[in-house]
Amino acid sequence: MAPRILLARHGQTQWSLSGKHTGRTDIPLLDEGRRGAELLGERLRGAPFDGLPGVEVRTSPLVRARETCEIAGFGDRARTWDTLMEWDYGAYEGMTPAEIQAVRPGWLIWRDGVPQGETLAQVTARADEVVSWAREEDRDVLVFAHGHILRSIGARWLGLPIAFAARIRLNPTSLSALGWAYGEPAIESWNDLGHLAAA
Repeated sequence: MAPRILLARHGQTQWSLSGKHTGRTDIPLLDEGRRGAELLGERLRGAPFDGLPGVEVRTSPLVRARETCEIAGFGDRARTWDTLMEWDYGAYEGMTPAEIQAVRPGWLIWRDGVPQGETLAQVTARADEVVSWAREEDRDVLVFAHGHILRSIGARWLGLPIAFAARIRLNPTSLSALGWAYGEPAIESWNDLGHLAAA
């Protein structure tokens, strides 16, 4: 069982800045996102992480996650993994929550899903695959991915339905840690942005 799984959300992009649902559209980082990735890397190289020697690293293949991973200094240790891709938003790709609410009042992705995209069950299955992989490791693991899939992983690590992910927001370039407390899965830290204070 892994001591913990560290979750790094990719840096800021034009679409994340404007609130658009960015699933499989391959959008690069903004300069702000690249700077955030540099600061994240500096944090992971310092105490208490000390560069995470021996950590197993995986990244979503989408450019915004891969670029964050590379700039942070983990590109040469990372394996790309399609399971870490963002939710396929189908017909809602590129739309903001307000635009979706205008055509579907009361809509909540964690309850209602998306048309022509991945179902809640499919996203749950991918999150479960990541959780199973992490728990089979005998060392820390570090993943670079996206807001909704990382929130789903957080919920499933705790054994909760992914609807719980509605309550655990993640900002770009955040760092979170999932571990154990009294033998039970626990959140050690969530949506930590302390490294961005130097930006």
